[in-house]
Amino acid sequence: MLIPAPNPRFAPSSPDSIALITCTPDTVDAALGALPKSQASWARAQGFQGGVADCVVLPNAEGGLAAALIGLGDAKAQKRDRFLAAAAMRKLPSGVYQFADGLAGAALEEACLGWLLETYRFDRYAAQKPMAAQLVAPDGVDAERLEIIAAGEFLTRDLINTPASDMGPDNLEAAARGLANTHQAKIDVTTGDALLAANFPMIHAVGRAADRAPRLIDMRWGKAGPKLTLVGKGVCFDTGGLNIKPGASMGLMKKDMGGAAAVLGLAHMIMALGLPMQLRVLIPAVENSIGGNAFRPQDILTSRKGLTVEINNTDAEGRLVLADALALADEDAPDQIISMATLTGAARVAVGPDIAPFFTDDDGMANHIAAASRAVADPVWRMPFHDPYEAMIEPGVADLDNAPKGGFAGATTAALFLRRFVDTAPYTHFDIYGWQPTAAPARAKGGVGQGTRALLHALPDILGF
Repeated sequence: MLIPAPNPRFAPSSPDSIALITCTPDTVDAALGALPKSQASWARAQGFQGGVADCVVLPNAEGGLAAALIGLGDAKAQKRDRFLAAAAMRKLPSGVYQFADGLAGAALEEACLGWLLETYRFDRYAAQKPMAAQLVAPDGVDAERLEIIAAGEFLTRDLINTPASDMGPDNLEAAARGLANTHQAKIDVTTGDALLAANFPMIHAVGRAADRAPRLIDMRWGKAGPKLTLVGKGVCFDTGGLNIKPGASMGLMKKDMGGAAAVLGLAHMIMALGLPMQLRVLIPAVENSIGGNAFRPQDILTSRKGLTVEINNTDAEGRLVLADALALADEDAPDQIISMATLTGAARVAVGPDIAPFFTDDDGMANHIAAASRAVADPVWRMPFHDPYEAMIEPGVADLDNAPKGGFAGATTAALFLRRFVDTAPYTHFDIYGWQPTAAPARAKGGVGQGTRALLHALPDILGF
């Protein structure tokens, strides 16, 4: 798996670019009033009203394209969704376009990023029709930064969309090595039985029944500045283990490495932008398979940290592999540890597929992430590390229970479980979905990054650079 190729790119500036005029239902009359009468009449005849996904091309005297109108929708539509310009831009015919006056600041940046994200196609297994329109980055927009962000998002999407037949722990390692090579990062991988010798017993236990060996991927980049460690859940396929999932629940389990995909995408953004920091990425990469040597319900595992864990459901395996990786991360005492994982169905019940819930004890951290989320249209929501629920993850026969009974507060108890493995560093956990159930503006159906753009935007405030 290569770093996304081709990378999303804006078109070079062209004297023949076609003006792209944006408007809402409230500004459509003014926009049409500024056009030649023949073009305004044409737009009205086509029923253009400035609504979401409205798109009309305007002819010139020679029958070519003089300009194009796209609708952004009314205030209600803009409150309900994001990247609305992309919904209309996907309808544009082939050509090179450039925004006319109208959008500015954050709205213009969102429209430009939306176009880049709309160009995504997952074409590894079947040809896909490319985006017809090309866009020139307008003055005042940091085109290179937006291209890097989109490339990181494309990497995340490609990794999640690739089926487990081609995205096992070995393939995920290859993707991480490709990223490390691109950015001259150092990478070390501990594989198979070597995990036991290196004291990663829970990563080994979860992955040992699979044909493709479990492993811990450890990538480092940067020699100065604050230290950030990203930990991503890399369960490349999850059968549920001996507590096997029903077929309907297993259908999307190729995406159970979405946390790993997300941190690799974010890592690409950080390294390509050259942020002044020291980055470490830890990915426990496993398949949770069924076999005679699979770990069992009622087993008690001893973690890297020394905490014992009673296994009450082998389908709650993600927190086990993350626990060993978090314990390693904490030993390095970084300035921040952030984990990302497709961890619980409870998080989806709580906030649905579009929002990335996160847990932190640091109010300042939460405020930085929330503000960044609003600034870059990457929705997140803070959830509680609720200390009174600690007793729910303490089974009595072991230090911790990987699957508390009762079904209440599943996302919170999973987050509390993970927090037990971090003592020295500030810790934030994202319980993401990593999947777009239906196509939306700038988000094709399939794998999707969540929370990564908000984190990237917040990092200067979080780490103080």
